[in-house]
Amino acid sequence: MTGINRITDIQKGRCQCGEISYSMNKSKIISTHHCHCKDCQRSTGSGKATILFISKKYVELNGEIKYFETKGSSGLHVRRGFCSNCGSGILSYTKELPHILFIKAGTLDDSSWVKIDSNFFTKSANDWNKPDESIKCFEGNPGLMYNLKTLIKSF
Repeated sequence: MTGINRITDIQKGRCQCGEISYSMNKSKIISTHHCHCKDCQRSTGSGKATILFISKKYVELNGEIKYFETKGSSGLHVRRGFCSNCGSGILSYTKELPHILFIKAGTLDDSSWVKIDSNFFTKSANDWNKPDESIKCFEGNPGLMYNLKTLIKSF
């Protein structure tokens, strides 16, 4: 079996109570990052959010996600999706690029395969949760060229 038919490429995740679940093909992941921005710190209650970038067309969502919108550190309008029953954060996306989802890695049933590509917003990282300097680090949002690559890969 190859491509999307490979059973091992299909990954599943869910919220804490199971009311929201999803499946996706891990071979369609664009990139994976630790985001240390203050908004991600606040929304996760920790030092960072670990997020997987993937085109919305490769994610099958089940259940009703509730969204909360804020203006992020970089000026983009971030919609954070969570379960209205248990409060688990499942995904987020920017209103400006709604077809790219940021799946929260901690919601995966098995995240052992996840490899982090880079750190965003390292300037706002806490001493108690320092970025992994062995991977690419961006002091803020990675910038136009990096974001263009992500956008192109999403189609």
